[in-house]
This record gives sequence, structure tokens and C-alpha cells, in this order.
Amino acid sequence: MLQAFTRNYQDNSTDAGHQFTFYCDICQDGFKTSFIESDTYKKRKGSRLLGQGAGLLGNLLGGKARDLGYAAERGSNILSDRFEDKSPEWQKEHEQAFERAQNEAKQHFHRCPACNNYVCDHCLNEDEGLCVSCAPRQEVLVAKTRAEAMKRNIGEAGEAATVWQGEIESKTTICPSCGKPAGSGKFCNNCGASMALKTCPKCGAKNQQTVRFCNNCGENLQAAAAPSGKCASCGFDNPPGTKFCGGCGSKIG
Repeated sequence: MLQAFTRNYQDNSTDAGHQFTFYCDICQDGFKTSFIESDTYKKRKGSRLLGQGAGLLGNLLGGKARDLGYAAERGSNILSDRFEDKSPEWQKEHEQAFERAQNEAKQHFHRCPACNNYVCDHCLNEDEGLCVSCAPRQEVLVAKTRAEAMKRNIGEAGEAATVWQGEIESKTTICPSCGKPAGSGKFCNNCGASMALKTCPKCGAKNQQTVRFCNNCGENLQAAAAPSGKCASCGFDNPPGTKFCGGCGSKIG
């Protein structure tokens, strides 16, 4: 069984040769070792070429050598085969190739004495002799901490920011004359009655058209506004507080 200096590796070997990829335990970047062609494959490749020659000879002679050459060609197509159930010779050279591959890969990895992980040059804090997980680089840690604090501050500022100041609720003004929605103008959209606020003749406070008594002093607004509602020109009975007659348009008062 192969004994690697790290468990984080992949065997890429095929019947044609041996190659391995070793990975960093932190960033998972891989280093692929040099390809070592199998000696047993070379011998079989030579047999394949010999079989091809026999096949050509068989074509010329019309004998059974053609069939033998075709079989050898099919049997030698092993470039994509895996290494299960290989010959003892292949297994031996595979172990030797793995030893060479480890010696090649060790030059690109470092063992952290704190966590025993094998890491690449990029993940080693050379100043501390530890991996960056056990001893992060100071400048990197400061930059990361500042960036996290900046994102947190921006999020807090966003939560506290007021980005809209409109009114959530919308109110419908009902005309006191016709009882229908009057709209947002000074006069009712349906009947034309004035939607202006009542002015209390006693204290001058502004009141809604529908109230009967002043919200500020309690003055009877119905009694105070009654004389001014009737049009002197046409006799039309307008709502209290109307400035122009709803029947003829004349000014009231």
C-alpha cells in the first residue's frame, strides 16, 4: 500500500505511466508531479507495433496473421485504463514512481508544526513558521478585520437611514354636502361645495366642515355660519362657510 507524506493527494496513474497530484490542506491548490512512463507499457507498446507489422503482413499474405495483429492492436489500447489488477512488475514500478513523486512534491509543501497540515508556499506564514490558519499574516488579518468592520458599519448606517418620508396612510375627504369623496381640491369634485376649513368667529381656530362646535373654544359653528349660507341673489341654500353660491356662482357675504 502506498504511504504518502500527506493524505490529501490523488493518484492519476494509468497503465501508460505514473503521475500524482498533491493538494494544499488549506487552499486545496494542487501540484501535479512529472509523468513517468511505465516500463511495462513500453514493452507492450513494442508488442503492439510488432502486432501491427504482423497485421500488414497478414493483409498481404491473406493469412490469419491479420486477425492476430488486429487483436494485438485492440489489446494495446490502454492509455485510458486505470491501474487495478496490474501485473506485479507494474505495481513495483508504480511504488517507485510514487516515491519519486513525493520527493518532488515535498519541495512545494510545508508541514505546520501546530496543526500538522501540509500547506503550499502561499498558505505558509514564513515569519512565524506556521500555516496561515494557525498564524494569520498580520497585514492580511488587519485588512480583513477593517473590511468586516466597514461592512458592519455600513449595514448599521443603512438600517438607521431614513430614505422615505412620505405618508403611509392616505385619507379620503368626504364632502359634507353630498356625502361623496371630494378629492384633494378646495371644492368637492362631485357637487362643487367648498371644502375650506371653517373659521370659528369667536377664536379664529380652523375646523373641519363636518364639525358643529369649535374644537378650540366650543363655539356653535352651525349657528354662526347659518346666516351666510343662503344666497342673496338666487336664494340657494348653500352649506355653511360657502364663499360662492352653488346655484348661481354669486359671492356670498
